[in-house]
Amino acid sequence: MSRVVCLTDRGTTQDRMFNKKRFFLILLIVVPVTLLLPVSYHTTIAPFFGARRDIGTREMVALRTVPHPQERNKEHCTNNVYVRPPPWSHSLPTIYVITPTYTRVVQKADLTRMSNTLLHVANLHWIVVEDADNKTSLVGNLLNSTGLNYTHLNVHVVEKITSRGSRQRNVALKWLRDTFRLNDSHHGVVFFGDDDNTYSLQLFDEMRYTEKVSVWPVGFTGAMRYQSIKVNALGKVYGWETRYAGTRPFAIDMAGFAVNLKLLLSKSKANFRVYNVGTGQQETRFLQDLVTINDLEPKADNCTKVLVWHTRTTKPPAFKSQGDPNIET
Repeated sequence: MSRVVCLTDRGTTQDRMFNKKRFFLILLIVVPVTLLLPVSYHTTIAPFFGARRDIGTREMVALRTVPHPQERNKEHCTNNVYVRPPPWSHSLPTIYVITPTYTRVVQKADLTRMSNTLLHVANLHWIVVEDADNKTSLVGNLLNSTGLNYTHLNVHVVEKITSRGSRQRNVALKWLRDTFRLNDSHHGVVFFGDDDNTYSLQLFDEMRYTEKVSVWPVGFTGAMRYQSIKVNALGKVYGWETRYAGTRPFAIDMAGFAVNLKLLLSKSKANFRVYNVGTGQQETRFLQDLVTINDLEPKADNCTKVLVWHTRTTKPPAFKSQGDPNIET
């Protein structure tokens, strides 16, 4: 009888030893995994929530809180996207992007695409000028939802003019001259960006420190794969690569240059001609009021890189159904 008890005690002891080994084995697996979790969090998630340390890098600044699917509403419609532009830096010149726009089927789509690009650019102010009697809610609501710094203007162009968008650009130039004074310490650059173009983010870095007028190539324009500027070995502009009216003093596309804000303020008469200006002459006449060819600053690796393209949105085919007229497209 005592022998049986001894065997039983030995079995119990072995079971305890086995359980202890299993317990320590589990600890060896669980503890390292637990210690690695904070490292994983900081390397894969934390950067998206962290504050920007360097204005030269582009990080996600903030994310929307995404509720339970059943609790979602129109204010929680995006996830893992930019909800505001990079923090403002007082050490960077401001880029003022002037964009004429007009009512059409693809207007909201074009403005949305452009705003998604501009959201990545630090110290940017978007001046959108509608061709309309009154500012439309479509454009106003879109601008307000982007989180961008913006100014919303309008002017209705009733009469036929030579160049679409010229009067709108002039309204934006007037706003800049009314807002800033030449002796202000504010530094900036002005760029004329249409809402149907495509822009590389590098383009905005290139133009930011423009001293007078900076220039670069433009893709898909003037019946060419790209229209460019001739630059000599000393980095000076001496001509134009274009198929149309190459003898123009400034044979350049509207998307192919930027102007220093102080230069614009000092040249109060510089505006876009509205009447009696031939095709391709708007840019030339405007730039003639500002600089000479010797003042031009070639960007984009001495004008060897294309950073902006004319990519007009194709008009959708005829709709077989209009759907709910209250839903914007």
